[in-house]
Amino acid sequence: MKLDSHSSSSAAALQRMLVAAALLAVAAVLPAQAREGVDVGKTSSFAGLVSADQLEQVSQRQYLQMRQQAAQQHVLAPEGNPQLVRLRAIAQRIVPHSYEWNERARQWKWEVNLFGSKQINAFCMPGGKIAFFYGLLDRLQLSDDEVAMVMGHEIAHALREHARERVGKTVATRGAIEIGSALLGLGGGGRTLADMGGQLMTLKFGRDDESEADLVGMELAARAGYDPRAGITLWNKMVAANKGAPPEWLSTHPSGGSRIKDIEANLAKVMPLYERAEKPGRGFGPPAPRAAPASAAGPD
Repeated sequence: MKLDSHSSSSAAALQRMLVAAALLAVAAVLPAQAREGVDVGKTSSFAGLVSADQLEQVSQRQYLQMRQQAAQQHVLAPEGNPQLVRLRAIAQRIVPHSYEWNERARQWKWEVNLFGSKQINAFCMPGGKIAFFYGLLDRLQLSDDEVAMVMGHEIAHALREHARERVGKTVATRGAIEIGSALLGLGGGGRTLADMGGQLMTLKFGRDDESEADLVGMELAARAGYDPRAGITLWNKMVAANKGAPPEWLSTHPSGGSRIKDIEANLAKVMPLYERAEKPGRGFGPPAPRAAPASAAGPD
């Protein structure tokens, strides 16, 4: 029997529907494609107790105050300082890879500054306010890859909202006092932020937060074209500089040896990202040993 054109088109349509249904059925039983990179789970629910907008505003004010004080004391690296140029170039490569981790990062007014202190220190405040201390670059003679590992780690704290989580935990543990403030219209989160003063710059994170920042930071650096294996050399330098103990700014983190083991255990997850990534077109380098940056050297 010969089919007419209408019957043929109907049969073809039915066949396409059956194929589509079969594909959907197969997709339903197959596991979802795993995300490439590290897996650190969801952000803490405690972060939701504090307004991200408020926290970022407080951070911006504190960072501006720190920058102004450093300028008055002549310990803020000026535009054109070679190490500041270096830091900003590395940040420019890393920041675009942060958006996947926190959509707010697209609207942050990212800022990078170098402060003339011998301390081995760096941080990134909520809202993308990054600070490096000259001692970190000079005393450890960090390579570009090692700087990227530090910067990725600090940016990860902001992306994963660890400061917001810590403030949220404070709000949650204040109990009746904060409930009373809320009833009076003060708001628990706002009151806690107001009471914190300049603590956001010196906020210490817990062990889990530090470990999480290690992994996310390593992925950020790898995607930006920086070798994540530099985390191993970085922490060997950290251990040597601090005689086996982590520096004060990471005192809650596992020992350097444990950290190196964690990095090694996760390298396989990020090395393919690094190998495919576009590499930096320009290389920099650490400061000349025992040198001080122009107009950025000062007291600790």
